[in-house]
Formats: sequence, C-alpha cells, structure tokens
Amino acid sequence: MSSVKKVKIIIISDGTGETAKAMCRAVMTQFPDRDVFFTRFKNVRSKEQIKSIVDEAAIHHDLIIHTIVTSELREYITEISRISHVRTLDLIGPVLTTFSNYFEQEPNSVPGLLHQVNNEYFDRVAAMEFTLNHDDGRNVNTLHLADVILVGISRTSKTPLSVYLSQHGIKVVNIPIIMGQDLPEELFKIDQRKVFALTIDPEALHTIRRNRLTRLGAEQHTGDYADNSKVSEEIEWANDIFKKNKRWPVFNVTDKALEETAADIMKLLTMRKNNIFKQEMSEEDTE
Repeated sequence: MSSVKKVKIIIISDGTGETAKAMCRAVMTQFPDRDVFFTRFKNVRSKEQIKSIVDEAAIHHDLIIHTIVTSELREYITEISRISHVRTLDLIGPVLTTFSNYFEQEPNSVPGLLHQVNNEYFDRVAAMEFTLNHDDGRNVNTLHLADVILVGISRTSKTPLSVYLSQHGIKVVNIPIIMGQDLPEELFKIDQRKVFALTIDPEALHTIRRNRLTRLGAEQHTGDYADNSKVSEEIEWANDIFKKNKRWPVFNVTDKALEETAADIMKLLTMRKNNIFKQEMSEEDTE
C-alpha cells in the first residue's frame, strides 16, 4: 500500500478558474506519483468568501492557488494566509506587475474578463457552425433559432454575407428566392424582424452572372441564368415579394462592399436591441 499522503489543492478565481486549472495540470505532469485532488472556487469577489476558504484550508494544511486580478483581494489573501499559516501561490499578480511595469500602465483589474473573451469566442464558433448548416435554405425547421435570415435571388451575396455576419457571433440563415417557387412556410411563422431582404440592380446582376459563367467556361450555355430580360424579371419577382412583406428591410447590394452591407444590418440590429431594452426599462419603471 502506498504511504504517500493524499493532498488537496484549492483553486480560487474571480472568473472560472480555468487558467489556474490548466497551469496545475501542466505542473502535475512533473509529479506523477503524487495523489492530489483539486477543489475550485469560482467567481470569488469578496473578503468574506476568501476568509471562509482560507479558514478551511488551515484546518487541513491545504495549498491555495489563486488567480485574483483585484490587487486589494490579492493583498488580503497574502495577509490572512500568513496569519493562518496557509501556503498560497499567486499565479496572476507577478505577471500583472511585470506587464504593468513594461507597459508603464496600470491594469484594469476587472474580474472575469478572460471568461468573457472565451464566451465570445465560443459564441462566434457556434454562430459560424449554425450559419454553415443553414446555407442556401437548408434546415429550415430550425429557422426560429437564427438571429438573422437573409432572403434574395442568386448572386446577391447571401452566402458570403452570412459567413461574415457569423464571424461576429450572429447566427444566420440564408434562403434563396427562386422565381415561380414559394418561400418556405417556416419563414412566415417566425419573428419577421429577423428577415432581411437583398436586392440588386439588373445590370449589375447580369454582369456578375455573365462573369461567373465565363469563369466556369460555360458562357455558351447561359440559358435564362444571365439573360437580360430574365434577370430583370427575376429581380421584379423578388421585389414584389419584398413589397408584400413590409417588415423586411431591403438592402441593395449593387456596388457595395460586403462589409458595408453587414455594417448596415448590424447597425439596425443594435438599434432594435437598444429600443427593446429601453422599452423594457420603461415598463419596469411604471410598475
């Protein structure tokens, strides 16, 4: 039977504690024969929480490792741990001091920022995955989960615009408008403020489609795809749909950079969000 004593290491963090956890895992690979288990305390933001943890650690002689960015709380941990004879290791303080000296600037000392950044990253990844799975009218059964739904005829930048928006954490579905075919019923069952229509001038669309056929080596087999009259008819068909659905804002993408159209859509989303927030606050004030 092993005579090695099982020990506990306590992780204290004002965020998730993932930084300290990852560091401890890396260190413990150098001590494979040690029997250690970890207890993690997340979102620690007060002296009362810290004192309670340190008091418990003192009973069992546990080691405390912390990543607290607030200098006042770090100093408190040092002070109370000394009094209680508890060993502590500050993983973030020396790093913050070094960077502060190097940049000649005080750190923000805002707790939980790394967790916030990580959440934003995973939100973007989820949005991109969602968007790619809903390209060109696929999976309309989960249309209600989208933040933005783009509708437009072929070659109005639906897919590239969808991908660009998803990189900002926006879940996008794009649905093609095909002349003579009805749009999916699901589109009219969700919040119509999510729907954004894309249109384009006939001359520009004709040029785009003609150039695409040339790149594909199919300029001799255009059919209706790049025919002037058919292009105009297709645009009119789509514009008639937009007129019937007055809640859909229409964006003309003719000669506009992708980023410009995306910025217009995000601006409108922000305005709507702020307006909803103000309305909710106003309703709370009257209660």
